[in-house]
Amino acid sequence: MADLAVEGRAVGERQEGFEPQVVGFLCNWCSYAGADLAGTSRLAYPTNLRVIRVMCSGRVDPEIMTEPFLHGADAVMVLGCHPGDCHYLSGNYQAEQRVRTVWMVLDHLGIDRGRLYLDWVSAAEGARFADMVSEFVERVKALGPAGGGPASKEGLSRDEFTFRAEVSRRVVAGERFRWLVGRNKALSEEGNVYGEKVSPEKAGALMQSVIADECVRAAIEVLAGEAPVSVRDIASRLGISAQIVLEQAAYLKRRGIIELYDVLGRSPRYVLAGARA
Repeated sequence: MADLAVEGRAVGERQEGFEPQVVGFLCNWCSYAGADLAGTSRLAYPTNLRVIRVMCSGRVDPEIMTEPFLHGADAVMVLGCHPGDCHYLSGNYQAEQRVRTVWMVLDHLGIDRGRLYLDWVSAAEGARFADMVSEFVERVKALGPAGGGPASKEGLSRDEFTFRAEVSRRVVAGERFRWLVGRNKALSEEGNVYGEKVSPEKAGALMQSVIADECVRAAIEVLAGEAPVSVRDIASRLGISAQIVLEQAAYLKRRGIIELYDVLGRSPRYVLAGARA
């Protein structure tokens, strides 16, 4: 999907009065306790944050990280225990790995990765929590509202931002993406079935390739679910070649996800499978 370049846009200056909506996933044992300490200590921090308590940051699924963007959130925070202090040993390492891969998806789709934040807070760090929330809210104000058009850093309309957020949600929820995220650490440390270890560079390139494919497939699904859509129109909307769209549409058709609706001129049109009924 074509990247959106934003040049010389003084976003912060255009957002006077903008109060971002931020959803925060806080682990029960550390970051939520730190937030509680900030409250009992009467430390002031912005009320923009809507807290969702989870037992472990490692339980925050990539799909859950992207879901708030579809419901009006301007940014998402994932806060866990400090490395080495996780109540469940490795949950925060899993959270970090997942956030990093979601950042890659957001980058590919032209959504500023600064809208997804990851950090660590202990139960004794009430002041750190308050400062962290205050600083992050200010950074989100500078980014502007999600889908705010010229008033946002990405320059995306609300409809376009929602479209890309839905594409990101489908990508990170997909089987291929989830398998690769789950196996990434093992492939680099333990190797494949032949004992061959995958270098970080090769693993990163593989992930980028998977993300590129899955973003196109997810976008085709979304567009085909709205109305019959032609290969030419999909290619124009995504800023890619019609050949790439045809290849990915053929894959989705073989999987029974979309079906041929008709041929407009020389360009096939597709709908979601079963949509004719």
